[in-house]
Amino acid sequence: MFRLASISFALAAPAAALDLGQCTRTTHVSHGGEAEHRDLGAGRVGWAEWWSQEGVYVDAYVADCGTARVLITRLREENVGARQFDRRDAGQKIIERHTRRHPSLFSLEGLADDLANTGEDTQLSDMKTEPCACASLYPNMRGAMMPFVLN
Repeated sequence: MFRLASISFALAAPAAALDLGQCTRTTHVSHGGEAEHRDLGAGRVGWAEWWSQEGVYVDAYVADCGTARVLITRLREENVGARQFDRRDAGQKIIERHTRRHPSLFSLEGLADDLANTGEDTQLSDMKTEPCACASLYPNMRGAMMPFVLN
């Protein structure tokens, strides 16, 4: 009887946590994906989305897993339209400066304001689906977001 109880417990145990390295992946066959996932502390994560078919872009994402809000800003664009720029280094410096602040002094709105002259098309929005980095690093902060599914 003891053996049966331990087997039932093993089957009911939660699945292993998602490894952050699994978040780096190609999301559009050979020409688009996500990379550079990182923990920014205090329930915040960052990553980059890239595209490289008939033009190149890199968007930086900073998400607050607890509030289900995300900032997206374009830091590189070539041959997508008329704009040509690469401000990845400058954008990352701004993001790093903000994320080093005490959590009570950090806001996505303040970060968006500071990125206004560096990033393009900067926007804040609500997240409906949990991003991979939140699922990996802060799974208990999912709240009402749809759970991330690795495919």
